[in-house]
Amino acid sequence: MKQFGLIGFPLSHSFSKGYFAEKFQKENIADCKYDIFPLENIEDFVTLSNQHKNLNGLNVTIPYKQLVLRHLNSFTQIPAEIRACNCIKIVDGKLIGFNTDWIGFEKSFLPLLRPHHKKALVLGNGGAAVAVCFVLKKLGITYEIVSRRIHDGSTFTYTDLTENIIKEHAVIINTTPLGTFPDNVTFPPIPYEGITKEHYLFDLVYNPEKTLFLQKGEEQGATIKNGADMLAIQAEENWKIWNS
Repeated sequence: MKQFGLIGFPLSHSFSKGYFAEKFQKENIADCKYDIFPLENIEDFVTLSNQHKNLNGLNVTIPYKQLVLRHLNSFTQIPAEIRACNCIKIVDGKLIGFNTDWIGFEKSFLPLLRPHHKKALVLGNGGAAVAVCFVLKKLGITYEIVSRRIHDGSTFTYTDLTENIIKEHAVIINTTPLGTFPDNVTFPPIPYEGITKEHYLFDLVYNPEKTLFLQKGEEQGATIKNGADMLAIQAEENWKIWNS
């Protein structure tokens, strides 16, 4: 039996387990299973690897996409600008890191992108934000990073944001877990009154389907999209990697 799984913490909101269970059933894949492995500390990853010798691949989610790199045997497949891993292929006990977040984001993001979407605000500066910024740069969209305090390349704190700054950036992407079930009453503290019908709000959160961030954008007339398509695309990319 081939085993795959997901590491991160917490994992109560996990998309991957249900996705792969449904995939295995639909495609009559009987020799594979997918489990979740909530790790309170990244150092527990070593124990996990030793205990589950039949692991063929893992997904990595918040907060370990960057921290897991030091436990990998190789991550040369990850673009140097990203330095974050969301997919691990295990071959003969060797852990090989990949990043499919950027592929999933790009393919999901592009269909609703319009010519006037030239400047973006990226909310958050974790591993997922790095993949998003990689895609924005690839597409020629200038961006600024917003975080709770100025560090790691961020330009603004949330308190720096004004209505005019929001108006100047027609794309706003939430890469933080704010709004994720069961804390779906939370949302990024930005001046939503600056959002217009010209805006495109993309939320990497997928549960709930419409976060307060997206609801507030929609109320202002903005185009909105959640992270469900992104996750499905990167899940299929992961599956290709694990089976290549």
